[in-house]
Amino acid sequence: MATDNKPVSKLFSFDGQPRLQEVVPMSLQHLFAMIVGNITPALIVSGRAGLEQADRVILVQASLFMAAIATLIMVFSIKGYFGARLPVILGVSFSYLPTLSMITDNFQGDISYIFGAQIAGAILAVLFGFGLKYLVKLFPQIVTGTVVLTIGLTLYPIAINYMAGGAGSENYGSLQNWIVSLFTLVVVIIANNWGKGMMKLASVLIGMIAGYLLALAMGMISFAGIGESSVVAAPRIMHFGVKFEISTIIAMLIMFMVNSVQAIGDLSATTAGGMGRIPTERELSQGIMGYGLVNILGALFNCLPTATYSQNVGMVGTTRVINKFVFAGTALILLVASFIPKFGALLTTVPSAVLGGATITVFGSITMTGMRLIFAKPLSMRNASIVGLAIALAMGVTLVPASIGLAPQWFKTIFGSNAVVIATLVAIVLNLILPKDPADAEVTER
Repeated sequence: MATDNKPVSKLFSFDGQPRLQEVVPMSLQHLFAMIVGNITPALIVSGRAGLEQADRVILVQASLFMAAIATLIMVFSIKGYFGARLPVILGVSFSYLPTLSMITDNFQGDISYIFGAQIAGAILAVLFGFGLKYLVKLFPQIVTGTVVLTIGLTLYPIAINYMAGGAGSENYGSLQNWIVSLFTLVVVIIANNWGKGMMKLASVLIGMIAGYLLALAMGMISFAGIGESSVVAAPRIMHFGVKFEISTIIAMLIMFMVNSVQAIGDLSATTAGGMGRIPTERELSQGIMGYGLVNILGALFNCLPTATYSQNVGMVGTTRVINKFVFAGTALILLVASFIPKFGALLTTVPSAVLGGATITVFGSITMTGMRLIFAKPLSMRNASIVGLAIALAMGVTLVPASIGLAPQWFKTIFGSNAVVIATLVAIVLNLILPKDPADAEVTER
């Protein structure tokens, strides 16, 4: 066991100063765990919105830049108010994808509405963090589990569309796309289940590299856009603009509330797994306020909504490495990469089929996370009603949009294509009004 006078022990201290050769591999490990998840939402949204190559690069650049800034703010804090000063990584989150897709589709690819709604949601997150002890009661584990499960379920069509080549593409559903996507998926499964160490940790990244090489050999990739990109450029401010629309704001407000609660879980798991304690109320409050602040900044810098990364939280619990310089190292690498448009352009050449084959496993893990939250305690009849009715109404209405065809347009925009919004509202209301049965009382007493 390491002692305090050995340099290696500094990795297990938040404020210690470990050697550079110890920090670098740990920083790279966190980078590999988050890089795919960080850039993929930008690629999916830009493809869905039909953005030009240059705009796609800007969206990817922004994802790298704000992941770095968000992580630094969370680790080091601003003025002791924004940022938890805990070892966590933030990046663009898959959990927003159903809402982002809804906004993109409803406004014909005008993603400025995303950033307007994001600012509103982020302001709510700051307020949520400030009044945490009063608002968190609306989101017990059964509610958050239901929401996370619904998020996972609604992401599957996105993954399948990408596995088939991307909705609207000329070769959508071709055998070529399915060969590449299934090959990518198989490599991810093999690396994740039979790999060890870094191979297991970076299974999604390895799958994407393998799928990319196969797609390259099959002539599915063009590098024309890379040559047109500059070597060095700073991320742009408000390149896409910011527009506000009430239905998009309502949908995003709900998502920010849900992700604020998810952040509480991630921060708690970080301190429990890496520090052997529960987080203080101040750390949680500052963490949520920091999460809100970075998303306001993110909207101004063309970055899609960010959140705490559970996969990196899991790594902290496994390695017990909590040193702030490790996380700063990951942020520094992301920051440097964000100033190199050619790197962003290279990332945009990843075919849709490769993205689909790699991300369907990620979406599956989101679903299972929701199920674990739901079944963390014995499933009483009351809780089963909350979960079952929330998901039934959410998925039912969005799968049969004609069922609300005569409703006002604002109602259809909010509820017609976003199952997560419906599931969240139904779960919250049912949890408040349904009487607690004896089983729930026993669980609470324990």
